[in-house]
Amino acid sequence: MENVEMIRIGISGVAGRMGRSLAKVTHLNQDMIVVAGFERPGSSFIGVEIGELYGEVNDKVVLKDSLDESTPDFDILVDFTIPENTLKNVKFCKKHNKKMVIGTTGFSDKERIFIEEAAKEIAIVMAPNYSIGINLILKLLEKATKVMGSCCDIEILEAHHRCKVDIPSGTAVRMGEVIAETMGNNLSDVAFYNQDSNCAERINGGIGFSTIRSGDIVGEHTVMFVGVAERIEITHKASDRMAFANGAIRAVAWLNCQKDAGLFTMIDVLGLSNL
Repeated sequence: MENVEMIRIGISGVAGRMGRSLAKVTHLNQDMIVVAGFERPGSSFIGVEIGELYGEVNDKVVLKDSLDESTPDFDILVDFTIPENTLKNVKFCKKHNKKMVIGTTGFSDKERIFIEEAAKEIAIVMAPNYSIGINLILKLLEKATKVMGSCCDIEILEAHHRCKVDIPSGTAVRMGEVIAETMGNNLSDVAFYNQDSNCAERINGGIGFSTIRSGDIVGEHTVMFVGVAERIEITHKASDRMAFANGAIRAVAWLNCQKDAGLFTMIDVLGLSNL
């Protein structure tokens, strides 16, 4: 049998919730291997073997505090951290011609433009949510909005664990963007949020956002199209971060075969563009 070269992966934020799930899924995939892992400077996990984070010993890959010239060679860097750290990693990967899978959320418009510019030279998959189910829902929202959007009030409800910082979630924002774009609007012009102190009268075409941060909720999103005498609810609930990790590793496999530079999403990875 012909030997197939394994995909070499680096994971930024590997000691975090998502990082550990990513390392575990990679370990279970015979076509991939984690060759580098990183945590923030000062982390107590620096120097620990990555395998210890998910119950596998003696993998010989030790956590470092940053990417630098001595970083073990990898093909693709997976980054689910914070914007400041991710942007530094984008610079490194651009310099060294490495591909990236980015799951970080909360970027400013200026930071998004920076990533778009970098993607002119390297291949990047970036998505607010790597769950296969969520990305299918994004396509369903396009269909539902075309039929129901003009005659309904639209609400997006999302719930996450108490430590999640960005409000609303990147996934909820992307849902709102899909709905607004399908209706020919900019989300910033039609969005309103339950944490706003000003409760003005609802506008036609408005998209409401409601947020819960509590306990250890992994991630729940519901979009409601509320009309007269009926409503449609489209819901996704994640019970384990492995759902996101499995999707991210699927993106890694797809990106490894992608020859050209560019900024891609999970819609591209899953081939949902023409659905």
